[in-house]
Amino acid sequence: MFYGEYRPNLDSKGRFLVPVKLREGLKDKFIITKGLDNCLYAYSLEEWDVLSEKVKALPQTDKDVRAFMRIFFSGAYECEVDKQGRVVVPGNLREFAGLTKETYIIGVSSRVEIWSSENWKSFAKSENASPDIYADKMASLGI
Repeated sequence: MFYGEYRPNLDSKGRFLVPVKLREGLKDKFIITKGLDNCLYAYSLEEWDVLSEKVKALPQTDKDVRAFMRIFFSGAYECEVDKQGRVVVPGNLREFAGLTKETYIIGVSSRVEIWSSENWKSFAKSENASPDIYADKMASLGI
């Protein structure tokens, strides 16, 4: 399980240091892909396999499913952590998420999210970041 908030910087080659606590779950190779809300998602290879099987089981005749699959899988890259604990974020994914030097890396249960500093701060200041607005929804889900 992933949790916590970290603030590694991207270097000039598009690399960041994977926080040790997250590296334990992601291991030496993992998948980075386009996520929702202008961030990137990172999955361990095991979690990626589970998610891939679920997505492949969706009805291919559904136009929205096909569009989602194209976006989700075409943006996916297997990344390898180097000996210094860094990983390169592919250029098109950096562009998609608006990543520059300052990043936020957050653990979100079964995945890791990679945010630009600007996008994360904007989200964190928005009303969407208040747990109070989700209390009723979470209660209805049994949480």
